[in-house]
Amino acid sequence: MKRVNHNLTKPERRQRRVRAKLSGTAERPRISVFRSNRFMYIQAIDDRAMNTVAAASDYHIQKGKKAVTKTEGAREAATNLAKELKAKKIVAAVFDRGQYKYHGRVKAVVEALREQGIKI
Repeated sequence: MKRVNHNLTKPERRQRRVRAKLSGTAERPRISVFRSNRFMYIQAIDDRAMNTVAAASDYHIQKGKKAVTKTEGAREAATNLAKELKAKKIVAAVFDRGQYKYHGRVKAVVEALREQGIKI
């Protein structure tokens, strides 16, 4: 019989530790980021209703343009997300960095959201 490993990896432990302290509402959704090797995906999540309020990624930004760095693409995706949130009259959010350090692309996302007027 196969042995089941119930131990969590370091990134999974970090993610659970961060998410245990955060919760999003309709007025102040949780901004969650996923960072792959090539792209950045950002979602605004209402945890009470269990639905995604808005989402953006730099997938189409990077595919459409040439010579765009990953950080610039993440910044532009965050700007697009901020516009979507403003259209839905959301001006504040909680940031969920997940398993990632607050550095580089993740930090660029938060800075871009703040520049657009979203209070984090």
